[in-house]
Amino acid sequence: MKTIKKYIIATLGSHSSLQILKGAKDEGFKTLLIVKKDRVDFYKTFPFIDEFIEIDSYKDFPKIEEILIKRNVILIPHGSFVAYLGFEKNKAMKVLYYGNKSVLDFEEHRLKQRKWLEEANINMPKLFTNINTIDYPVIVKSYGAAGGKGYFYARNKTDYKNKIKQMKSKQFIIQEYVIGVPLYVHYFYSNITNKLEIMSIDKRYETNVDSLGRIPLTSQQGLTIEPSYVVVGNSTLVLREAMLSQAYDMGLRTIEASKKLIDKKGLYGPFCLETVISPEQEFFVIEISCRIVAGTNLFTHGSAYSWLYYDEPMSTGRRIAREIKIAIQKDKLKSILG
Repeated sequence: MKTIKKYIIATLGSHSSLQILKGAKDEGFKTLLIVKKDRVDFYKTFPFIDEFIEIDSYKDFPKIEEILIKRNVILIPHGSFVAYLGFEKNKAMKVLYYGNKSVLDFEEHRLKQRKWLEEANINMPKLFTNINTIDYPVIVKSYGAAGGKGYFYARNKTDYKNKIKQMKSKQFIIQEYVIGVPLYVHYFYSNITNKLEIMSIDKRYETNVDSLGRIPLTSQQGLTIEPSYVVVGNSTLVLREAMLSQAYDMGLRTIEASKKLIDKKGLYGPFCLETVISPEQEFFVIEISCRIVAGTNLFTHGSAYSWLYYDEPMSTGRRIAREIKIAIQKDKLKSILG
């Protein structure tokens, strides 16, 4: 049986790095954190991080890639890779990289993403391509992973025309604003066992849109505060069991569609369907994240769902490390690397 001792699990010091490296250490891996110099003292307080590589900026990552390659580092991507390095630099990496890089094109391009979800027969909010047809509230979203930054709400066509002038991004979509419960389902799909697991579920806390909900409607009249959708935190949420099979089936269909639309490997590892559930208990998927999401940070000791699969604490970060360990031991490491 092949040993895991020749490999090091590494990631960038941001987003979900603590969970990733704690999980890697729990599975017996050596761990390494690539971290900005102004954050290193904080991260050194955690005993499960074995080594640090300090950089001045995330943009300096390509300068250290050869070091990582020589040391048999397996890099675990998260949201900060996309936000700070960009999709093209992610795709150009030569270091061992967990996940299928081909899905990045679909995650980044919202229209491609929509085509993927349509292929999976996923229910989605209406998409507006002609601003003259906007006759009810919409949300405008910029491309890429930025934690809700660059989004804005518009009540109607006139409101949209006024606000779009302030939009910095040139790439965006106009989507129906669905009123309901925002619920984010965290999945893990193993392309070794071909099994899908629901690892956990969270609800995002966004500023200031969630704060505005605390102000009575009569008191909101006359306020000039615009809703902001920047994510500042997450809270745990458990879905009604009667709806859980629907969430599972959506995940399965998403995986199967990816194998047809993207490539034979398709999407594997951690991913998240970001949904809104209407008062009629109908799922609307607003987007997909093709990697570990920050909402999983709530569950470093496992969730109500992970405990149904595992009789031990199992975060998404640890589940990634477990998959890599199984792949090494079964001589299938190439099958899980992008």
